[in-house]
Amino acid sequence: MELYHNNMSVCAQKVRLVLREKQLRPVEHHLNLRAGDATRPEYLKLNPNGVIPTLIDQGNPIIESSVICEYLEDTFPDSALRPNDTVERAHMRTWTLLPDSGLHHACGISTFAIAFRHQMLALPKEELERQLAEKPSAQVRENLRQTIALGIEAPQFIGAIKVYAQVIDKMSRQLGQTAWLTGDAYSLADAALLPYVCRLENLAMAWMWDGKHSSINGWLDRCKARANFSGITDYLDENYVSLMHDRGQELRAPLQTLLG
Repeated sequence: MELYHNNMSVCAQKVRLVLREKQLRPVEHHLNLRAGDATRPEYLKLNPNGVIPTLIDQGNPIIESSVICEYLEDTFPDSALRPNDTVERAHMRTWTLLPDSGLHHACGISTFAIAFRHQMLALPKEELERQLAEKPSAQVRENLRQTIALGIEAPQFIGAIKVYAQVIDKMSRQLGQTAWLTGDAYSLADAALLPYVCRLENLAMAWMWDGKHSSINGWLDRCKARANFSGITDYLDENYVSLMHDRGQELRAPLQTLLG
């Protein structure tokens, strides 16, 4: 088994949480996304979408992080991460759909607008244009260009951060009733959402679950106490974490104002 991934990617974090839960240790290939590793011809043969992660098992490439997690659960059912009850299993899947139905996009915009834009602005113009040119569509390139230039004043930012706020509200209501997102047991739902909540924490935005959303705190503590949380912590790049935290702290007041 092999895993093509990136240390700070939330999609890769999700897959590593499941791999660690099942005590699977594939051969790892770290891709430098800024250097264009995910769009090199040899990688595109494995993953034509040019995104990470990609899991290779028995020579078969499995792509898309949500699909990889389900594949791992199907193939390695020990340390089960799906409820036995079919209704609970359906509820679990409504949670695992959230990243693919808007949360992941919101995470990318939020992270770049608050923090990563500063890395991009420091690049030579030619390198910035090269990285933008690798994006799959003109609309994606233009959105990213605006986000880099305007930060939290970019037109797409307010929608992105409100998507995040809606997910936090939905999670807090559920976690006010149950220990985990699908009931009494940790599942693929918790693994799917945890990296996105940790990203907010990295961005010094844990204030989003103060007060009425405080049930997130207990859930986050329980997630961090699990051995599989090493799938996140073992890979953190402190330079990125420091950048996110510092820029998030600087923008706390305007971000709080935006969210009312």
